[in-house]
Order: sequence, then C-alpha cells, then structure tokens
Amino acid sequence: FDHEGTEREYLLHLPEDLPKKAPLVVFLHGYRGDARDYAKMGMSRVADANKFAVVYPQGLPDRRKIPHWNARMKLSTVDDIGFLKSMVAYLQKKHGLDPKRTFVSGVSNGGFMSYTMVSEHPETFRAAASIIGTMSGETWRKREQMKPVPVLQISGLSDRIVPVDGSMSAAGGWGGAPDQKTIIGFLKKLNQTGSEEIIEVSSRTTGYRYGGGVSGNEVWLYEVKDWGHRVPRAKELGVHSVDLVWDFFSRY
Repeated sequence: FDHEGTEREYLLHLPEDLPKKAPLVVFLHGYRGDARDYAKMGMSRVADANKFAVVYPQGLPDRRKIPHWNARMKLSTVDDIGFLKSMVAYLQKKHGLDPKRTFVSGVSNGGFMSYTMVSEHPETFRAAASIIGTMSGETWRKREQMKPVPVLQISGLSDRIVPVDGSMSAAGGWGGAPDQKTIIGFLKKLNQTGSEEIIEVSSRTTGYRYGGGVSGNEVWLYEVKDWGHRVPRAKELGVHSVDLVWDFFSRY
C-alpha cells in the first residue's frame, strides 16, 4: 500500500462467504513486532466464526530501526496515523466493508496506537481495545479533544514494561499518562456511563464494565493479577484475549 510515497505492508484476512457491509478489525502488533506473528494469535479464527475482516498492518522502523507505531511519539516522524486512516478507507471501498463498524485493537505499542486512533479519528474507528498498552503521553495531554468512544483495556497488574500505576518513563514519548484507573475514570466521564458491573472472570482476573453511556457506549477494564507484560491467555483471563476483544466490538 502506497502512503504518500512510502511503501507500506499489511496482511488481510477475509473469511469465506463474507457478507456485504461486514465489519473490519485493525489489529496492531507490539514494539519490535511482525504482523505475520500477530496474525497467528487467533483473531483470524474469531473473524471466520463471526464473519468480519481483519487486517494486520506492519509498522516501520523508528530511529533505532525497531518496528513500531508512532502514537504521537518522539522516537520517529513516521505518519502512522495517516497510513492507518488511508489504508482503512481503501479496504472499506475495495471489499465493501462497513465504514460504521471499523474497529482498532493492538498489543502493547499497538494498544497505545489504538488509543491514539480513536482519539484523533473517531469518525473512522467506532471503538478501541488495548491489550497491555495505555495512552501515550501526548495522546493523554490532548485528551480534551476526544469524543465519546467505547474502549476496552486489558492489563496485567504486575506489568513492569507498561505499569498500571502510570510510572512509565516519558523517554521517547511513551510515558506521561497517569495510572490506568485515572484513564478509565476519564473515559467513564467522557462516555457518561451510568452503570457498573464487576465480574470475577477467573481466580486471577476481574472485569469492570461501565455501561449506559452516550450512544450505548461502554468502557471495560480487565485486570489480571500476578501477570506481567504478556498477552493473557484463556487460562489467566478466563477467555482468550482476542475473543474478549470481539465480544466488546460486536456490541457496536
């Protein structure tokens, strides 16, 4: 895919007998990630079962030559925001996908980017799901520009790479956002949620679901005890992360 003279790459999974106006999920890899590896995580399986398209874009190298997503970071000048927006518009048109049901999710750095995309382009992305990620410092600083949008956050409470207490270093533009509960509090207020449901999903995982928001929006937070910077499996989370992401997105 050519974006403003730069060649970009992605993997696209289209289930058989995909109906017209099917949803699209953009699934973003983590820092140092390869889209081919993340395509094996299970989202394509979920897409086949629920008849939606899923695309796995590939990030470009940052100044340290590491594949990344530029979620308003200081570590590169790559226009990932423009690329993802343009790529989505192209895929929607080419494959007849529903522009009102396009979602963005990602792992770690991909989670950061998911927050940035729904913050800056809610007209393109209906909802976001961050797996062991958070907001970048710049996205948090510009939070007042955000419009109501559904968000799912999955966090390991023992994560030292993206700690839930907001203590991540601001170097490179990563840190700067507060603790996860403060971010969720902001999103609850933004979406004007009016209900709370606490679910003990497993012996290690607690889910907090805040509903009744603007346009039916919900904000979900799933916390996994004694879990670090890895994607939670069904054993820990009580459900596979990608299944939970689609459970959330499918409501919209």
